[in-house]
Amino acid sequence: QVQLVESGGGLVQAGGSLRLSCAASGRTNNPYVMGWFRQAPEKEREFVSSIVRYDDTFYADSVKGRFTVSKDNAKNTVYLQMNSLKPEDTAVYYCAADLEAYSHYTYYSTERFRYWGQGTQVTISS
Repeated sequence: QVQLVESGGGLVQAGGSLRLSCAASGRTNNPYVMGWFRQAPEKEREFVSSIVRYDDTFYADSVKGRFTVSKDNAKNTVYLQMNSLKPEDTAVYYCAADLEAYSHYTYYSTERFRYWGQGTQVTISS
């Protein structure tokens, strides 16, 4: 098992910044891929960003150029730096991880990730 704990959510004004953190622990401290997803009220969970073990990164078009994903292997933590936040970024943000190098699913899919955190609320006021 892998446990994921997110932190860093909150309420900020549009144009502001937040940094989310996700600490991994458990059976392994080096998941092959870690990702961020978000879910707004009455919407499906959607891909935000992911980072693969060798530091390849992927972003949704809606956040490209504003969000940056990174990881600190020594701390077993992945970060999501969110700048130029917009009201439409308001959602519960979930950290996800998977140990497997190979999958039928892409890094953009919820199906790719076996382990999930509890989520952290991000609210952007206009």
